[in-house]
Amino acid sequence: TLIMQHWIVCVLLLFLVFCDVSTQRKKKTVQTLSRGWGDDITWVQTYEEGLSKAVESKKPLMIIHHLENCPHSKALKKAFAEHQTIQRLAKSDFIMLNLVHETTDDNLAPDGFYVPRILFVDPSLTVRADIIGKYANRKYTYELGDVDFLAENMMKAKILLENEHEGHEDL
Repeated sequence: TLIMQHWIVCVLLLFLVFCDVSTQRKKKTVQTLSRGWGDDITWVQTYEEGLSKAVESKKPLMIIHHLENCPHSKALKKAFAEHQTIQRLAKSDFIMLNLVHETTDDNLAPDGFYVPRILFVDPSLTVRADIIGKYANRKYTYELGDVDFLAENMMKAKILLENEHEGHEDL
């Protein structure tokens, strides 16, 4: 019976280990959409889903165009993920989408197809071309040192939306 007890304990331990491994795998697969931009943020998978959720939630959609192997995208991603205000705003006040491939919508490239590029779309499905970064040649780009400016633009997008649609229940 002692051997049988050891056998049962071993089987139970193996079962617990397998359960823990499968739980860890599930956690990782859930976060693949973040691509390192913020694991606590809920990310949408497609542009179409983002537009739909923006309309439904009455929150602006924030779209980050980037490439995994681009040094500028990597630097911005790291700064974005570490910036507490950006993470808080992204988590609570925006529908979030990060894309590693271009969309076919020319509205998402008002001044060209380059990365990193960040655009805002309000719930009326208007690309907010008026919310721009610091650079005249690439208006929607943000660099490593621009995260505070990006946070300000996120607040601007949120406030503009609230002010423009105040009292409009039809939105």
